[in-house]
Amino acid sequence: MATQFSTCSSSSAANFSASSFKNETQSCTRFAIYPTRICSSKWVSQIRPRFQPRKHFELNSVNGFPLNAVSHQDGLAEEPMSGEYSMPFAMERSSPFSESGKQESSLSITVVGASGDLARKKIFPALFALFYEHCLPENFTVFGFARTKMTDEELRNMISETLTCRIDKRENCGDKMDEFLKRCFYHSGQYDSEDHFAELDCKLKAKEGDRLSYRLFYLSIPPNIFVDVVRCASTRASSKNGWTRVIVEKPFGRDSESSRELTWCLKQYLAEDQIFRIDHYLGKELVENLSVLRFSNLVFMPLWSRNYIRNVQFIFSEDFGTEGRGGYFDNYGIIRDIMQNHLLQILALFAMETPVSLDAEDIRNEKVKVLRSMRPLQLEDVMVGQYKGHTKGGRTYPGYTDDPTVPNNSLTPTFAAAALFIDNARWDGVPFMMRAGKALHTKRAEIRVQFRHVPGNLFKRNFGTDLDKATNELVLRVQPDEAIYLKINNKVPGLGMRLDRSDLNLLYKARYPEIPDAYERLLLDAIEGERRLFIRSDELDAAWSLFTPLLKELEHKKIAPELYPYGSRGPVGVHYLAAKHNVRWGDLSGEDS
Repeated sequence: MATQFSTCSSSSAANFSASSFKNETQSCTRFAIYPTRICSSKWVSQIRPRFQPRKHFELNSVNGFPLNAVSHQDGLAEEPMSGEYSMPFAMERSSPFSESGKQESSLSITVVGASGDLARKKIFPALFALFYEHCLPENFTVFGFARTKMTDEELRNMISETLTCRIDKRENCGDKMDEFLKRCFYHSGQYDSEDHFAELDCKLKAKEGDRLSYRLFYLSIPPNIFVDVVRCASTRASSKNGWTRVIVEKPFGRDSESSRELTWCLKQYLAEDQIFRIDHYLGKELVENLSVLRFSNLVFMPLWSRNYIRNVQFIFSEDFGTEGRGGYFDNYGIIRDIMQNHLLQILALFAMETPVSLDAEDIRNEKVKVLRSMRPLQLEDVMVGQYKGHTKGGRTYPGYTDDPTVPNNSLTPTFAAAALFIDNARWDGVPFMMRAGKALHTKRAEIRVQFRHVPGNLFKRNFGTDLDKATNELVLRVQPDEAIYLKINNKVPGLGMRLDRSDLNLLYKARYPEIPDAYERLLLDAIEGERRLFIRSDELDAAWSLFTPLLKELEHKKIAPELYPYGSRGPVGVHYLAAKHNVRWGDLSGEDS
């Protein structure tokens, strides 16, 4: 059943005022405040610190030219829009005030869907963490917007239950929380009501005063109301003298057609540079470190190709089912929920060529090249599964179809595995194995790089017939317990010649005591206008083009998923798929389980 997006009628498009965005500017920006403690970028050697020690919160163009036009690489953006559908693009430019910073500015963050779990558990805590680390400007406010009737104080009580000051309690944690909560306000309204957003606009203006207004909207809502909210916010609550940006949560459609429709509808009211499609996995520390590992370590650069890599595995597993989300999940399934976005984005980062620079467009251009080079997925290179009820340790775990919100005859996969191939010179013939599932024996997300066997290995007799034990393997564990480790062969001390497989291990929690949450990084990037970790529309289209034919074939042929017990290692068929491509799953070998 396809998700129904709000239609982009000519009347709604015509209601859009060209003046509502006329003063907005879109450029790669950096804000300047005078912080007690500098909040600086991890890319220290290439990107200047996020905040320079100036007195005021400012917006400055990086190269003097506004990046207001939609990228030439954005195929969807290049399609002309005719007549009344033609969108007056919002332009971002450098701040009109001088370097002396005599005109102050204000940042307003509106969380749409503020009463939901995502906002309560992730977004508000991430905003507090940024405030706690002095990464937000002096003049900022946070507004919650939802249909639920709630007062400012009730919102603050709800938020306070999930706020933490991380590991240390420096600078009086309680006082910092109180100070942050005083900046939080609430407005109740309907998502499709322009009048309610006009009321929100009045409240925002009251907080902003005469300062320059920068507004960020976070859409923590179902996709079927994205367009209504964007229409109302753009016509009634956009900034008149600064920028307006919108963060959109997945799912971005459920196939190529619905994704393109959603993108087209959003672009009736927003320029591509205003849309920040968030995939929180791109903000995870190990995923962001992937580029550093590749392009800043000479030892890995020559190995990163078909000449030395035998296969690459992208693994995602959860040790719980769809508890409470069965009805929602049944419309999407594990392929749409995890593989088409999280895992495919990581694959693109892993396999891309060296970008011209660390600029967002250069990186995203390379990711798009990878996605467009991928071989169409074949049904014989994919297997699907679904968990069934199971009793273990005296406890009974329900099956997927035992959920009352899921149809009894549902064929929606809760597990899937696929072999993908990139038809280019670097990766020709290398299988990229994906595996994702729910209700498995462990919670895990990792990248495993298995290298080729050593040609003419002098010690192969020490490994017997199982040469896979002699294979070097690089593992990047994204979650939990972030780590990078390399499996090598070494001699066991003693008089004989006995070999052992050992790990060279970087365990993050032992080396780095504090790791920011992915939402913190992505929110800060959106505030700064840094788009490197967000998904461009042509990138999204290329991803859906890869998976949509497969999804339609699975649904048309009504492929029955292989059942596997709740809490097991998954269906047996996943091993047959791997064996077909001469691959052994690294995490199912018994060494890391």
